[in-house]
Amino acid sequence: MEMSLPPIRKPFFVAGAACLVASVTLAAPLRDDLTEADRSRVLAVTAPTTDFTKPEPFEAMSGGATTSTGKVDGNAFSHPSATMPFERKQDFKLGNALFQKLWVSSPSSTQASDGLGPLYNARSCQTCHVNDGRGRPPLAGEDPVSLFLRLARPARDETERAAIARHEVLNFPDETYGRQLQTLAIPGLAAEGKPVITYTEAPVKLSDGEVIMLRKPAYVVKDLSYGPIGADTTLSARIAMPTLGLGLIEAIGQADILANADPDDKDGNGISGRPAWVKDHRTGETKLGRFGWKAQNASVRDQSASAFSHDIGISTPDAPNAYGDCTSAQKNCLAMPTGVQHRLGPVEAPDPILDLVTFYTENLAVPRRRDVDDPVVLHGKQLFYTSGCTACHTPKFVTRRDATDPMHSFQLIWPYSDFLLHDMGEDLADGQQVGEASGRHWRTQPLWGIGLTQRVNGNGFYLHDGRARSLLEAILWHGGEGKTARDAFAALQKSDRQALLAFLESL
Repeated sequence: MEMSLPPIRKPFFVAGAACLVASVTLAAPLRDDLTEADRSRVLAVTAPTTDFTKPEPFEAMSGGATTSTGKVDGNAFSHPSATMPFERKQDFKLGNALFQKLWVSSPSSTQASDGLGPLYNARSCQTCHVNDGRGRPPLAGEDPVSLFLRLARPARDETERAAIARHEVLNFPDETYGRQLQTLAIPGLAAEGKPVITYTEAPVKLSDGEVIMLRKPAYVVKDLSYGPIGADTTLSARIAMPTLGLGLIEAIGQADILANADPDDKDGNGISGRPAWVKDHRTGETKLGRFGWKAQNASVRDQSASAFSHDIGISTPDAPNAYGDCTSAQKNCLAMPTGVQHRLGPVEAPDPILDLVTFYTENLAVPRRRDVDDPVVLHGKQLFYTSGCTACHTPKFVTRRDATDPMHSFQLIWPYSDFLLHDMGEDLADGQQVGEASGRHWRTQPLWGIGLTQRVNGNGFYLHDGRARSLLEAILWHGGEGKTARDAFAALQKSDRQALLAFLESL
């Protein structure tokens, strides 16, 4: 039975929207959750706009009906979905408490909190995702807090290459140090080492003569406690991502994401969006990766379980190894006690801990946009389109009608991402393959909420390793498939660049 849509969904009926449908690729794979009538409505409302004189209907509601209209302050990313029913708010609050929970080493008198490590990077989720926002690289003389180094080596023979091709593995860990450099350890155990970052600055001259300094990082590890890192092991620095809107991303129809994929660049536009196919951690099914810097996780739950295991060293039903990222070469690590309480089950964080943390991170609301009708912002939006940014940063989607959580169902959302992998050029390359992603590939990052980074996190560091100290620098780092849009931006006059940046700040 067709249900009437709540007021926030009225943009599906915008008069004249049908005239935009022709700009949408009609050969795209069809969604199996829509009737023909629904499909026409979705095509109409998600078609790219051609009118930049005023905001699009409901454009300010970035997360559809779930959008937070709460106070824009340091907690702007921490509000629950606006449509969350009262009876679910307890689960949200419990998930929040677990997200902030500080885990301790075993054995401990607080048995509900022990199991940390033995090797780890943080004691809580909130340590890295400060105020549910993004991390940052360490300042001079500071230990890394929300930046870590992923470790991986390439396949060495046909058997290993075939395992990656079959999506059985994403890559291969360092034989001694595992998948991630662990900078902390529980008492009685040595941490693995300490990353050291050095920056080289180089000037970039824009078309009107303005000079911008870009800093390129280089990474080494000192004070290694367990011998040398493998000669073919690559180091990839990552900062923590914001956690807003994740459930909505998971509710986007797979067909809508694949409709933008063009891995062989058959249309010749220089953009080769590539889907990331990965294994679901629980079912073993091959699914579309949507989460992580290289789209290495298919679901919010997968992302959460991986973070518990590799960042904190806590085992869950989905990642049950109580020793986290310890390897067979680290005998002292494997000899440490774990936090498994057998009366509660075989893992340190038994059900419903992972369920609650997943629910919490799925339902952190996207904040309402600001200044959508400001003439400068509207001009910046037009430049964002005409510069080619939307070739990867797809403005909007309509989520599936049959989304797992009804809160996420059939919502017009504005993430500004295609959730595909793109070759971003050699300057941003980390040399590390992660499944379908080569060392030059990165997932297009959603831009919703990006204008509140400074307010929420007290800093403005961007890109996968936080090298960019402003949105301006982040754009200028774009290479590879992003180079055409980057060059178009660099060719603008300063007032136009500022307008485009004002648009980004409004998101």
